[in-house]
Amino acid sequence: MSYRNSICGMGVALTLWLVGGPIALAQSPSPGAMSGPEVWDANHDGVYTCAEWKSYLDRIFTLADRNRDGNLDKSEFVTAKKATASVLPEAEFGYFDENQDGKISRAEFVGKQSEFIMRYDTNGDCRVTAAEIKAGDAPKGPQGPAQKPRDVFH
Repeated sequence: MSYRNSICGMGVALTLWLVGGPIALAQSPSPGAMSGPEVWDANHDGVYTCAEWKSYLDRIFTLADRNRDGNLDKSEFVTAKKATASVLPEAEFGYFDENQDGKISRAEFVGKQSEFIMRYDTNGDCRVTAAEIKAGDAPKGPQGPAQKPRDVFH
């Protein structure tokens, strides 16, 4: 790695840390560190909204778009993926590049719905509350026979 690339990489890391906090750089969160939706809960109220999700993705896009052309190329996407590792661990370039033009526009990136919200937002208000999370994590379906089977022959 050249000295210039090293300096550039440190600049991106410093920018991500200053704007998004140290959590944005975490590829695997340390014990006690925020991960998942806590990272993008802007007001830290425990209610996760679509607006907070989109704002989070918008900030990540801005930080990753190093050449400021309004698109992410594959190398810029690597930066975005590292910054979102705790909330988009399986994200792939093609998932965001909907029109398959080899670049990801801001609209393509920010427009992706949160799988977390889609899973837990049972009433469709674009807000996930603690009650919805609890209900979504509750076991579904029968947890065993409601009653013992009866012997119908005796």
